[in-house]
Parts: sequence; structure tokens; C-alpha cells
Amino acid sequence: MDHFTVSALKYRPKRFDQVIGQEIITSTLINSIKSNQLAQALLFCGPRGVGKTSCARILAREINDNDNNPSNDDYSYNIFELDAASNNGVEEIKRLNEQVRVPPRIGNFKVYIIDEAHMLSTSAFNAFLKTLEEPPKHAIFILATTEKNKIIPTILSRCQIYDFKLISTEKIKEYLKIICNKKDIEYEEDALIIIAKNAGGAMRDALSILDKIISFTEGKITRDKVSKNLNILDTETYFLITSLINENNIAQILIEFDKLVNKGYDTKYFLDGFANHIRELILCKDPKSVNLIELNNETKKSYLIQSKIFEINWLIEALNIIKIAEINHKASVNKRLNSELCLMQLASLQINGEKKN
Repeated sequence: MDHFTVSALKYRPKRFDQVIGQEIITSTLINSIKSNQLAQALLFCGPRGVGKTSCARILAREINDNDNNPSNDDYSYNIFELDAASNNGVEEIKRLNEQVRVPPRIGNFKVYIIDEAHMLSTSAFNAFLKTLEEPPKHAIFILATTEKNKIIPTILSRCQIYDFKLISTEKIKEYLKIICNKKDIEYEEDALIIIAKNAGGAMRDALSILDKIISFTEGKITRDKVSKNLNILDTETYFLITSLINENNIAQILIEFDKLVNKGYDTKYFLDGFANHIRELILCKDPKSVNLIELNNETKKSYLIQSKIFEINWLIEALNIIKIAEINHKASVNKRLNSELCLMQLASLQINGEKKN
């Protein structure tokens, strides 16, 4: 079997213009390099999988890039990475402090990337303070963390802070299209939207999901196959249950829900998806917010048609009932009954001022 490289590594950005969704940060770093005003201590913080470590490596390459580099290996650009999750003691930081004093043999700077910096112990942070405050001219420190609140204030005050943000669903979807075209994979746009939404704003997660979906679909990514693989219900199911709620057909609602449970769908994810379905209906009540729905035009039309059945107050109250059911779900002994009670409450809500029987 040939060696396989996951997409998250294979398509990892090598230049700032390849970083997706962090344009403000990348432009700031580029301008700092051009104007020779780059701080010697930087803190990259933000959610996982949004480009913190990638930007740190690109920055190190940019400030040390020259035609004499014999290879693309990180060590040829004086990049030293420390995983603070497994090297969080004071001894590791003391060794780092000793190494920092030695100037680089190639290039102008030695760049130290400390990943998961919040995992450093308090004593390690204290041992690092003096070096971070007055580093040698040839040293640049980049701390990366997903939990800025765990970094002690004395470290924060010595760093230039860059807050990375979640990547929008639209940008993730467009990048997934590029990857699929490179791999010569057929796809439905709705399928890529589902993957992008499920990634939760993290490009690395999106690429990992894409690899799994490609293996499952054997080269043709469809909405149905993606929904099945990710254990996500399709929109038709939610349209059907919402119509039954409108008809106050509690018996048929419970029958349809029983089918879903027997197929192995988790009731927790059902409630989450149903809450999102009601949200989409709320967005359809105002022409200004319809464009916030990230689906194809055909599905949008279906939402527009169903949204006309309900008043906005009913939708808001329905969303509130679902969210309460989600809160109670974790503590509930009978999770199925908790979800069924939620559906029965929705079927008993008033519609257009008339109370259901």
C-alpha cells in the first residue's frame, strides 16, 4: 500500500496568500516584515485548526528566506518547535533559554514556536519571563494557544497578541471545491456546505472530514452520502416533521421519530438539527435575512414556502422549547422521551392565535 498524506498536511499553506480566512492577520504580519517592525514575542491565539501554527511557520520562513537555503526543511529556516503539552516543565524552558543565546549559523533569526503554550506550568512561565522580556536580537518567540485565558498576565503583557477567528462556512466551502477539483472528485455543492458547517469554522477539521467522505463515496460526493456518513438528517426529514407539527398529528410525528431512532440517529443531534431548521424558517420571514441561509436556491424556496405557514412569534417560541429540551437532554434518563415530549409540545403550540387540542 502506498503512503497516503492527509489533505490537512498535503495542502497546508506555504505562503501568507494561501492562508484562508485570516486576511487581517496575514496582511499585518506582511507589513510588519516589510517595515522591519516585527515584535520579538508574538502570541497567536484562537480556535483549533484555523492556521495559527501554519502562520507561525510561514512567518519564520519569510524572515529567513534567502537563495542559499539548501532545502525546504524547517531546520534550514531556523525553526524550532516545542510542544508545551508534553514539555511543560521548568527544565525544558531552562534548556530553551540556554539555546536561545547561541546565534544562528544560517539566516538572521532563530524562531521558536511554542505550541499549546497555555499548558506550560506556572514555574515554567516564570522561568521564561526574563528571556521573553529581553530576548537576544536574533531570537523571535511565537506562542500558539487555543486558550488565551490560561496564559498568565505577565506573559500576555510581553507579547504582541494576534486573535485568529473561525473561518466562515462560505470560505471553507470554496476551498473544499478547489481541493475536490485538484483531486478530480465530483461533488454536489450542498454536500460541501454540510461538510463546511460540520467543521465548525476549522479548516483542518473540514479537510479531515473531506478525506473520510472521499473514501466513503468512492469519488462522487453527494448530499445524501455526506449526511449518512456524518449521521446528519437531511432537510426533507425536518420539513416533514414540521408539516406534521402544523397538522397537530402527534401520532404520525411519533411514528416518524421512531423510524429515525431505529435507523440509529442520536436524539441529541436530531434536536440540534431541528433547532437549526426552525432558525432557517425564522430567517425566511424577512427578505433581508434570507441570504444568511447557506443552501442552494431550490432548498431556499422550500424554506420560504414552509415559513409562510407560521407566525414569527410561534417560531421563536418553538425554538425556545427545542433549546430547553437540548439543555435537559444531557441530564435526562430517558433521552428519547425527552425528545418526544419536545415534539408533542411543539404540536400543541398555538398557530395563528388558535390553541391546538
